[in-house]
Amino acid sequence: MFSTATVNYHVKSPYSQAFYFDTNGDVGKPVSPELLSTQIQVQDIRRGDLTVNFEHNGITFESHTSQIVSFSKTTGWQETYNNELTALLSEKIGATEVIIFDHTVRRDSKNAIRRPARNVHNDYSPEGAKQRLVDLVGTKRAVEISKGHYAFVNLWRPIEGPIKTAPLGFIHPDSVSPDDWLEIALVYPDRQGHILGVTANHQHHWFYMSQMTPQDIVIFNVYDNQGKPCLAHGAMDLGNEAGTTQPRISLETRTLILF
Repeated sequence: MFSTATVNYHVKSPYSQAFYFDTNGDVGKPVSPELLSTQIQVQDIRRGDLTVNFEHNGITFESHTSQIVSFSKTTGWQETYNNELTALLSEKIGATEVIIFDHTVRRDSKNAIRRPARNVHNDYSPEGAKQRLVDLVGTKRAVEISKGHYAFVNLWRPIEGPIKTAPLGFIHPDSVSPDDWLEIALVYPDRQGHILGVTANHQHHWFYMSQMTPQDIVIFNVYDNQGKPCLAHGAMDLGNEAGTTQPRISLETRTLILF
């Protein structure tokens, strides 16, 4: 089953492009490069014949119930949750070592510091991933890890649900052309990184899982040093969200995986 949604693609330019964060002390309010609001057709994998798996497509949707009841900053949930995700990644994608380095709660509300990322993107460029590896483990161990198989893998789930606004949508990697990608800088007051933006292409095959709850989790590849495809993704605005009073609240986790 397909639905209409709106996404925000990046736009090719002869000039370098960047998101600027925390400018003039305005924490959490990025200054964005040019984006192109575009209507797309998106397939609901709950209601169609599309199947995806991590081995071939770099993404898997799983059922997973966490012991954590509240993901507020004050409850000390990280150690328990990290152990849960480590076990899940070992079971589902064959991870032999998991380094969890970031948790981000996003709220689809006007005053939230971290809102859903509505630009179509992938979290790292290849060079950005290699630099992140060094940042996490140091130069010496990064050299050793690079001799084997490693990946950056994200996990995303609702922490209240079901999701009714700004669900996370993905582009099937088989429908993405190499020319669709462009490098975008992330400029902070004290550092700089790079992501990959995605430009519009009518061949893109969008998909998502509707009505995700806290018992649903999606695992998807961001960078793999042996060539597994990464997943272009972004929050979507569906055509049926008018009047919805329950904003999306979600948790995304970033990991470094060794195989």
